[in-house]
Order: sequence, then structure tokens, then C-alpha cells
Amino acid sequence: MICNMMTYKKGDKGEMVRQIQKALAAAGLKVMVDGVYGKITEEAVETFQHEKGLKVDGVVGPATLAKLGIAVAQQCAGMKKSKRFISEIIVHCTATPEGKDYTVEDIRKWHKERGWSDIGYHYVIDRKGHILPGRDVDTIGAHCEGHNAHSIGVVYIGGVSALNGKPKDTRTLAQKAALIRCITELKSLYPQAKIYGHCNFTNSKPCPCFDAKTEYVSI
Repeated sequence: MICNMMTYKKGDKGEMVRQIQKALAAAGLKVMVDGVYGKITEEAVETFQHEKGLKVDGVVGPATLAKLGIAVAQQCAGMKKSKRFISEIIVHCTATPEGKDYTVEDIRKWHKERGWSDIGYHYVIDRKGHILPGRDVDTIGAHCEGHNAHSIGVVYIGGVSALNGKPKDTRTLAQKAALIRCITELKSLYPQAKIYGHCNFTNSKPCPCFDAKTEYVSI
């Protein structure tokens, strides 16, 4: 999988712009968190770039993303297209504690211990925002009973509070950005596919601990 960085500028809209605005606000800059990259956001970016010694152009590229703490927001190009008909992209969490890192091999081991042939998900988003391949997309996954045959499973590491062990949206900024990149690329490969959270198909699990269907409705 080949990854490159995208840039964001005045006129852009969407969840990634919202994440940039949140990071700017966290840095103490006045900005509206509305997902619209307008003049106010551009000016905030320019101020941030000046403060950090970056090129002041009002465009959020790799260097500015790095300073904002979301440097690993990656656009994964060249994803393999499945030979299967894909009608659903289903988002999951690993139901592991907030702040703990796990690898694709960790998940593969867990799933094989259940008697499965391989990791059940097709893509894994680690806490740093890396988009990692899991099960081959040509192979039916094992992530959502009754929906595996025609779906792609995407999982982020986390989903459980470190304090009380209860379900929680623990996505880092990097994971949020990477999920957007991953799902956007998948939608370009499977334009007919609809995006869901695992919880949309089961009443017994809150996974992925946020409303993926609503959050990604504009993708």
C-alpha cells in the first residue's frame, strides 16, 4: 500500500477540516470548528505557521499537520480492489483499552486462537494513524456476522475506557484522519458501498463506539 500526504486549503470542507480546526483551537487560536475551511481558518493556519516557524501560506500540508499533531493523516493510494462485489464498508474497534498499542499480528493471533484462518478485518488503523493491511480483500472477512460476504472490515485500535473498562470513542486525531482517508479511498474503489458501524447490525455491541454511519455520511 502506497501512502502520501494530502493538503488542505481555503474552500475545502469535511471532517478532516474539522479535525484541523479542533487542533488549531487546542493551540489557542480563534477558529470556528464547522468543517469549512474559510477565511477565519486560513488566517488561524497562517498564525499557527508563523508561530511554529513554518512557511506561511495558509495551506495545511505535511509540515503543518505534523506540528498540529496529526502528521500521520495519510491518503492511502493504490489499495487493492477486491474481486468480490462490495456493498458495505463496516467500521469496528478492537475493544481494547485506551492508550494501549496493538499490532496487526496481535489481532491475527487473537483471531487464530478462536479458530479463524486469519485476522478478521481487512484494514487496521493503529493509534498513530497508520493504515495497515489485514486479511486480503479478495477473501471474505470475519468481522460482522451475516454481512461478511460483500463487505470490507476496517478496525481502529481502541474502543474501551482505560478508567472504567466501558465502551468509549478513544480515536486519536491521527486515527480519525486515517479513517477518513481509508474510507474515502475505499469509496472510490466501491462507489456503491454504504458505510456502517458494526453496531448498526447488532444490538449487543456498541462497536465502534461512535456513529460511523452519520459521521461518514458525506464521504
